[in-house]
This record gives sequence, C-alpha cells and structure tokens, in this order.
Amino acid sequence: MNILKKLILPILSLLCINSFSQSVYTVSSPDKKIVLSCDMSTNTYHIVRNGQIVLRKSKLGLIREDEDFSKNLFVLKVSEPKLIVDNYSMVNAKKKNISYRAMQRIIETKTKTGKKMNITFRVSNDGVAFQYEFPERSTDIKKITAEATSFHFVEGTRAWLQPKAEAQTGFEHTNPSYEDYYRTDIATGTSSPGSNGWVYPALFKYGETWLMVTETALGRGYCGTALQQHSPDSEYKINFPQPAEVFTNGSATLLPESSLPWKTPWRIIVIGSLKSIAESTLGTDLALPQKKMDFSFVKPGKASWSWILKKDDSTVYKVQKKYVDLAADMQWQYCLLDANWDQSIGYDSVRVLVEYAKKKNVGLLLWYNSAGSWNTVKFTPKNKLLNHADRMKEFARLREMGIKGLKIDFFAGDGQSMINYYEDLLEDAASNQLMLNFHGATLPRGLQRTYPNLMTAEAVHGYEMITFSQSAANRAPEHMVLNALIRNNFDPMDFTPMNLYKIPNIKRATTPSFELATAVAFLSGIQHYAESPEGMNYVSTEVKDFLRNLPNSWDDVKLIEAEPGKSFVVARKAGNKWYIAGLNGEKIKKTLDLDLSFLKGKQADLITAEIGADSKPKFLTKKITVNSSGRTTVSLQGNDGFVMIFN
Repeated sequence: MNILKKLILPILSLLCINSFSQSVYTVSSPDKKIVLSCDMSTNTYHIVRNGQIVLRKSKLGLIREDEDFSKNLFVLKVSEPKLIVDNYSMVNAKKKNISYRAMQRIIETKTKTGKKMNITFRVSNDGVAFQYEFPERSTDIKKITAEATSFHFVEGTRAWLQPKAEAQTGFEHTNPSYEDYYRTDIATGTSSPGSNGWVYPALFKYGETWLMVTETALGRGYCGTALQQHSPDSEYKINFPQPAEVFTNGSATLLPESSLPWKTPWRIIVIGSLKSIAESTLGTDLALPQKKMDFSFVKPGKASWSWILKKDDSTVYKVQKKYVDLAADMQWQYCLLDANWDQSIGYDSVRVLVEYAKKKNVGLLLWYNSAGSWNTVKFTPKNKLLNHADRMKEFARLREMGIKGLKIDFFAGDGQSMINYYEDLLEDAASNQLMLNFHGATLPRGLQRTYPNLMTAEAVHGYEMITFSQSAANRAPEHMVLNALIRNNFDPMDFTPMNLYKIPNIKRATTPSFELATAVAFLSGIQHYAESPEGMNYVSTEVKDFLRNLPNSWDDVKLIEAEPGKSFVVARKAGNKWYIAGLNGEKIKKTLDLDLSFLKGKQADLITAEIGADSKPKFLTKKITVNSSGRTTVSLQGNDGFVMIFN
C-alpha cells in the first residue's frame, strides 16, 4: 500500500501542477467553425474562423479605481464548455421567434490582493461575445476608470465606420447624436476625425470574413461606449464618453459605477459572411430580457408626419387633421405631432384631435424635448420629464387623453446617468401604456428587447437632413444602403423614409421605386413616412394598396445580396408572404442576378418606377415567376430600387 502511494502521489501532484499551470482556454461555436482562444498569462484572446485568424491577440480586462483587472490575474476556476439556449420573441425586430445557441465558458480570476473578476465567453455560429463580472458582494460603490478591452484586426482588414461627434457641438449644443456619414472601405488603423472615436455597429472585412463589433445589455450599471479615435497597428480600444455626455438635472454620473455584484455589457463580434452578419440577432440575443411589466399595449405600425416636409409651421390643428386623414386613408396606425404642439395647438385642441383620430382608427404621437441644461434647445414641451414625479404626472395626463406614444428628442450622449435616463423614461412610460421613440439619441443597443415599448430611435443621419440640403440628397442613395446594412442591423432605426413625389426645394437623387423599397428595407417599430397628403395624390392605386397592406412587423429575414453602400437586397417574411426590397446605392445601371431558390416556382408582383416628363412618379407593376433554377434578374437604373411581393 505504501509503495502504491509513493507511485501515485507524484503523478497526482504532476497532474495538479499541469492543470493549474494551463493558461490557454478555447471555446468553439456549435458548428466548430469559429474558435476563440483566451490566454490568461497575457490577458488576451484571439479568434479563428475556418482555420484562419480573423482577430489577432486582443486585450482583456478593466481598471477599477480600487484595482487593476487588466493584468496579473490568477485563474481560480474554468468551467467546462456548456451549451446555452435561449428562445424569445419580439415584435420589433428582423425576426419574431428567435433561438440563440452558444457554447459558454466562464473563467474565474483574482488579483494579487484577492479581488475577483469572472470573464464569460460565448461563441455562437454567428460570432463571439464576452462579459466581465465582479461576483463579490459589497454595498460600496466601485468605479471603472478604463477598459483594456481591444479588437486587434489582421493587417489588410478594411473598415466601414461612423465618427462620433464631439459633445456639445452642433445645433444648440445637441451632439453627440450618432448622425454622421460612414467612412467607407477604409484601412483599419485610420484615425477618426474627432476625439470621440467611432460609434457602433462597426463593420470590418478581412478576406472572405466579415466582422461587426457592437455592445449590448448596458443596464443601469454602465455608460455607452465607442471605439477610440486612434487604432495603431489596427488595434481598436474601448472609448468612454466625453465629460459633457451626462444627465445634468440630478445624478451626473459619467463613467461606470456600481455596488457589487456587477456585470458589464456584452462585447460582441459578429463573424461570418455578409449574409450571416445581416441575419444575425446577437444584438438582442445578449440583451437584458424583457422587464416583468405589461407590454400588451405595444402595437407596431406606420405613421404620417407633417414636419419632415413642411417643418415647424405645419404643427397647427388644420394641417394635423389632414395628416390624420392621410393616415386613415392609408390604413396607417399613427400620426405624429412634432415640436411646439403645446403652443401652436394646445392640450385642449390636441384632445379634440385625439377624438377625431380615434374615430378613424388613428392614434396620436406627441413630440417632447428631453430638456435639461445639457443643451440650449428651446422647443417645447420642455422640463416635464426630468424626474419621476413630473414624468408620471405628464404621462398619466397623456394616457387619459388617449395619446399612444411620445417622440423624445435631444439627449446628451452616453454617460451612465444619461443611459439611466433612457431606462427611467421607458419604465415610467410603460407603466402608463405609452410607446417611445428616441431622437437626437444614442444607439439603442438591444434596449428594445428589455423594454418592448421602445419602438424606434433615430441615431442616424436621417431623412430630415436630405430635406435640408442638396448635398445630403445627393449622398442619400449610398448613405441609405449603408444604414440598412450597418446601423439598422440590430436596432430599430427611425430614418423616416419614403418620399415618392418630391421634396420642396430639393432634387431627390433616388427614384420613386428606391424610396418605396425603403419601406421594407428599413426596420422600425413605428415607421414614420416622409410623404405628404398632396404627394400621395400622385401615387398609383396599386402602390397605395401595397402600403396599406404592408405588415407592421416581420417574422423572418433573408439577405439576398449586399455590398456596403452599393447594393442591398433583403427578403422579409410576414405570415405566408415574402417581401423583397432592393436598393441600388450607385448612380450606375445594374442587372442583379438574385438567388431566390427558397421561392422557386413562386409568382410575385414586381413594382418598379420611373419619373415621367411631368416629374410625377410612374409606377409599373408586373407579374414575375422564379424559374426552376431559383434565380431571377432585375434591371435597375442608377440609384434605383424595386419591391417584390410573393403571396
């Protein structure tokens, strides 16, 4: 027995030493095509797809005021790979019923002084996500001062990135509001033009692999982040918001702080073909689950909106009544009254308009100034939403009037206190059965899953900019194609699309069929259309009927074809129907050869258009059938588009 012990004990000791000296841990996607490797001896990770490195050694960790969790971490325990499955439903996304499957490993670590941090990795067939967690319990407030996290791209990777505006710049000091043009097909390592860095989602391509970087699940414990301005050697680090990006009428917390335990947002890297990027739901898969509140009042839909073409002078009772009539005629569910309605129409007359609209099955939406001293915007209603008591009083009044939702404008940026303000608004609105639309705002980052009453958010250089300048109109085709693919990929986008006739004092660069296609290509819980009652008079009955019957939400999505800024063809399903929208972002003729094999043998209505000599849109509808090869060709003019409807 003693001899046996002498033989076994050294072997056991050797095994234990080898076990604890291991520093590299891997996680593979369920289909084994994506492999993440984490080296805890250097606090780094890298990613391989199909045997090829697509993300070089990138850094992990955070720095708290009381401890540095970015180096010299000791591994305490590593979980075995575990399959995570989550099934959920959404009414405001590219898919209705979503199933998330990923392999997970958790690495538990401690610092030299014994403070603990866990890193959770999840690898799905469409990408990688990781999250930091401080598992200890403490009522003391801990503060994060920096993230070491980085994304280190392989040399030769190309990028499609949008700069984040400097805080307190722009109209009435309202920036940043995620309203810029993308820098397209640039070399990684190119510096952002401003010190506030690059916003999410950020799109990259290396060889045949596309990657998209974003974040989700901020909760109340974190600020919104971006990618830093400079990225030497193509290594992008996390950028925290600028000092002015805070809620100034109360807690003005900028950087992340919380008691313990504490989880950070998920850092997400979507990986695969462009099709897998466009069909991915990782931005909501990893978002915080739906709050335990009643959201049965949430009804996606379409809205008429006067301000987009007629500006401030249109917010009067007589004009708004016409837009209610437009919504009713088009069988749209809502009509939006924009800024200063409280002065130019008044609460009492709005109440009368609510009753008029109700008889026509149209609900009213009202604009509000987010207010606060973080900007100098004077539009009203103002100073009514800054604290819980005032919000509940105003929201209760609106609910009693029959108002269905609010468009809240001009937020201050991404500081933690401002992120919390968004949640405060959503929670109090939900308790009063009100839907919300955030403008002059940050990217939602999956917040619409947590609060389904978040119908949409701007966070885009939208259609209003096209109505302001010819230069913006000239850039619109490429810009809209980019936003359909990148900005709108995970979060609803209130671009306010679709002008079919004309824009006052602006020559539109797009064809009417391009504009029509944006009604399908763009995703928004409430889609606000940029067409007037007068302009709709020039639209054919067939197109009006198409818009009347267009679904308010979608069950499924398939990317048919895309090239950033150049083309975007997507199929969306509702019930038994498939709708296909195509956008040509270039001023050149194209013949698209589309793979529609999933609709082989099916017949569709194809809608295209041309502009007649009288400048009026001339829509053409014809029947087409997908042949036995499953392929269909569509010829497009420059900056043109099309819609197909498969019954």
